[in-house]
Amino acid sequence: MKLYENGAFLIKGKEIVVDAPNALSEVKAKSGKDITRDEAKKETIAYNILKEHNTSDSMDKLKIKFDKLTSHDITYVGIIQTARASGLEKFPIPYVLTNCHNSLCAVGGTINEDDHMFGLTAAKKYGGIYVPPHQAVIHQYAREMLAGGGQMILGSDSHTRYGALGTMAIGEGGPELVKQLLNRTYDVNRPEVVGIYLKGEPMKGVGPQDVALALIGATFEEGFVKNRVMEFVGPGVDNLSVDFRIGVDVMTTETTCLSSIWKTDNKVKDFLGIHGRIGDYKELNPGEVTYYDRFIELDLSKVKPMIAMPFHPSNTYTIEELNSNLMDILDDCEKRANVSFDGKVKLDLKSKVRNGKLYVDQGIIAGCAGGGFENICDAADILKGASIGSDEFTLSVYPASTPIYLELVKNGAVANLLATGAIVKTAFCGPCFGAGDTPANNSFSIRHSTRNFPNREGSKVQDGQIASVALMDARSIAATAANGGYLTSATDIDVNYSKPKYFFDKTIYENRIFDSKGKADSSVELKFGPNIKDWPKMSPLPENLMLKVVSEIHDPVTTTDELIPSGETSSYRSNPLKLAEFALSRKDAKYVGRAKEIQKAQKAVESDTCPGEVVEELKPIMAVVHKEFEGVDRSNLGFGSTIFAVKPGDGSAREQAASCQKVLGGWANIANEYATKRYRSNLINWGMIPFLIDKGELPFKNLDYIFIPNIRKSIVEGKTEIEAFLIKDGSKKSFVLRMDPLTDDEKDIILKGCLINYYRSQM
Repeated sequence: MKLYENGAFLIKGKEIVVDAPNALSEVKAKSGKDITRDEAKKETIAYNILKEHNTSDSMDKLKIKFDKLTSHDITYVGIIQTARASGLEKFPIPYVLTNCHNSLCAVGGTINEDDHMFGLTAAKKYGGIYVPPHQAVIHQYAREMLAGGGQMILGSDSHTRYGALGTMAIGEGGPELVKQLLNRTYDVNRPEVVGIYLKGEPMKGVGPQDVALALIGATFEEGFVKNRVMEFVGPGVDNLSVDFRIGVDVMTTETTCLSSIWKTDNKVKDFLGIHGRIGDYKELNPGEVTYYDRFIELDLSKVKPMIAMPFHPSNTYTIEELNSNLMDILDDCEKRANVSFDGKVKLDLKSKVRNGKLYVDQGIIAGCAGGGFENICDAADILKGASIGSDEFTLSVYPASTPIYLELVKNGAVANLLATGAIVKTAFCGPCFGAGDTPANNSFSIRHSTRNFPNREGSKVQDGQIASVALMDARSIAATAANGGYLTSATDIDVNYSKPKYFFDKTIYENRIFDSKGKADSSVELKFGPNIKDWPKMSPLPENLMLKVVSEIHDPVTTTDELIPSGETSSYRSNPLKLAEFALSRKDAKYVGRAKEIQKAQKAVESDTCPGEVVEELKPIMAVVHKEFEGVDRSNLGFGSTIFAVKPGDGSAREQAASCQKVLGGWANIANEYATKRYRSNLINWGMIPFLIDKGELPFKNLDYIFIPNIRKSIVEGKTEIEAFLIKDGSKKSFVLRMDPLTDDEKDIILKGCLINYYRSQM
């Protein structure tokens, strides 16, 4: 794999000219076209789709309106509740509400199914589409029924990626979907486009997860594609089935790119035709001479079966490399875990080595990444006639939709899998985020799913539990299962892949899915369960701000799972106050109590009470403020919490990573950088200031107080450098907080206190 940071030209979709001082002359000589870089940038597939959906008069400052929206049952209740509070009357574009995260209904009494009934009545009332539990995972339904050439889809799940079908899709926090529901726009600077030039053909036994992990491992750490669009081109695309392309595409989220898009061909046309949507096909290709801001050249024939070791999809090795350096790599994983978990628990992977081989406790093939038809068919071929054994190792397979499941039953794949001792379950995302198939303590699981972050498999470090996940392709998982649980590469076995043809039976969907066809029925009453609560009142940004640092995190990256855990907490996603009790619970158990304590001061101010009367430690802090800053009193001063993290927000789009902090009185985050655009957007949409601070020794420590005078004025004026003061030991000490520029709307949202207040002010 070759990465070109300075970009490259692509001529007629095949010939690469790496950017250099003489590149334009070389391009002219080879293409006969005299073209500038700026002109050639407009020839990307991505540029032209963005242009079609941009409502502003500038292609540098985009205001995007999407064609369709999609959410699942962890996010749609909060989105609709926010939109209702902001004046929602009807879904203006198709909005699909799927139920694939809280579909077990096994935790929390009736509350998960209460959310589903809320979703069904919302689809009827506002004119949406409702997909009942176990029918399809969110992204497979979108592939089968929504995505089309040249379209754009916005989803409230980070793996909203349908580029392989010609759709630019973006995963964002719920408030961005609220904006679309209220006929507003998705505002973003035009992203750079990274060309992903594929050539060659994968060797037998290599699957889409192998290619995806190779890409993630090469790009994540240095942010090579961060907040950019990945555009897949080159002759290698033609050598991949659509299922294979989809399997690579969905994992692009883990590179931290903004979106993805692929060139399309007759294979895509056939895929849409099989699903009865041939009219949604559109041929997409880069122009005759196209310029990419960055470029990656990937030879598919050189990709070997991969494994992403705990605890990140970018911690990649070939399986061959892992097996050759087993004890060293396992030792490195254990050391990383010790840092990540602050020594609270001990990960012991080296004990998994038996007679020089790595024994695995669990295999899972599931969800939007692993549950595709071809993945499961190939896995069934590998396992045909084998046994997974009667030791610790277990294997669970989750087809991504009921139509896929039905076809696997018809062609015998399910029978082959069941005969081995594997279990085949319904469409469900649970194993991807810790709601199902949680391994035993200190177990090691291999999964064809999307993420392997700490605790994401469902263990709880705060309770002394630890398990770990490695990501692998379904084929190598099946090879490992056929070898009794000993780690095995799919290229190390000889198998005849049957490659059965896929037939899509839409009868199931016609019988079970509610589709309003865009017609709203205002007479329908929303069905509320006792756990579905409105958002608490949120105050506007004060003139001056006092922040208490209530958590300090120095991990290289902090995931959204660590900011608000997944798994069992998902049952409370419709109850902001109850969910907030879990904030940072797997990272800093003292966070909630500390945030609540300083929140008392804000509540005191709002009731015209002296904050020092309810938070005793504020008295010496306020004495300094009154002495050093004229005119500051409780009529113009707000109190709240902030956290510091080096690079927060990797992973899920879940808005609750920010909203839970806000519910607990959070006013800001301070970071060296933000891992993703979507997390920064979530902070802003919940009225929290995304401060930046230069890398190096911090001017403050955990539990310190930071005073920011004239913060409201600074936001109004669009300042990107803001003077702040450490108030400590009876004195003040100045330092600078930075902030990337805010749009006018973002300023107003922060000033109003959150997106709900922003829209209410306009009603």
